[in-house]
Amino acid sequence: MFDSQHFKTILENLNTAVIILGEHLELEYMNPAAEVLLESSLKRLKHNQIEALFPREGDELSLLKKVAATGQNVRKREAELISFSGNLVISDYTFSKLPDKGVLIELQPRDRLVRIEREEEMLNRHASAKVLVRGLAHEIKNPLGGIRGAAQLLERELHDEDHREYTQIIIGEADRLRNLVDRLMGPYRKPQIDTLNIHEVLERVRSLVSVEAGNAIHFIRDYDPSLPEFEGDAEQMIQAVLNICRNAMQALNEAGTKEPSVTMKTRALRGVTLGAEQHRLVCCVNIIDNGPGIPKELQDSVFYPMVTGRAEGSGLGLSIAQSVVNQHRGLIEVESVPGETNFTILIPLES
Repeated sequence: MFDSQHFKTILENLNTAVIILGEHLELEYMNPAAEVLLESSLKRLKHNQIEALFPREGDELSLLKKVAATGQNVRKREAELISFSGNLVISDYTFSKLPDKGVLIELQPRDRLVRIEREEEMLNRHASAKVLVRGLAHEIKNPLGGIRGAAQLLERELHDEDHREYTQIIIGEADRLRNLVDRLMGPYRKPQIDTLNIHEVLERVRSLVSVEAGNAIHFIRDYDPSLPEFEGDAEQMIQAVLNICRNAMQALNEAGTKEPSVTMKTRALRGVTLGAEQHRLVCCVNIIDNGPGIPKELQDSVFYPMVTGRAEGSGLGLSIAQSVVNQHRGLIEVESVPGETNFTILIPLES
């Protein structure tokens, strides 16, 4: 009923990545889905050993050899594999013994699902934190107004200049707390939408931070000139990118990084899912510094208000940046290891 060509056609149209290994775990076949997932071609890899796919401590290689020897199937969820191009691939996999002593590998990519889940969780947590902070901020501002007003009334009744100095301190500190609360509440106005060129935004930020750093930081620009303009608020986007770059500058300065550098990179990405919504075209901006990195325990919460790894930091800059980008229907992600921190800004380009 079915010939070998029919089965081959079925394999080549599967979304599941399928790899067939020979008796000595050499690669004999991979379908197009596997070629896409592993970033290489059957023609290039045929008859090569499979070690390059599983370099991490040999666990998967041991399991493959066990399957080949015993015939016992093995399944694992969200395993970290390495593509033939050296990139990390998160995948569910199944190893099965074939009748002719080979091994069948089935891979279901999880990268996109894991990312969607992580982004949805981050957006939900950020939204919840913003609602909580806004409510708390309103409750703080009411008594602050009363304290400031009482201090002003008291000052009018005082004739001793030394005593008036104390009321001025009260008024000044109340104003400082009010400003802090206003910053906690994030952007106070809706975006003023106009045509926005992201490279103009980045160049403005670069010039500002260069002056603040005394030209001590080397800026590397890797721009995609074909990136189209999009609708947005240039002033708010400058503030968001500036907050990220200032954080990088301060981290580089405090760590005393030798040859400090910040890379600004732009690319257009296609078919990107942000939260639960898929977008045809997305503007991707990477702000990468070679500083000490963000402590691992802070990486999941750096966008929350008042969370900071710096003694002098307020913990508001990244929270405000995330709020601005959220208003543009995008989000900011961060990946950090010692020696490299990468903030990725993703904003849909379609209206």
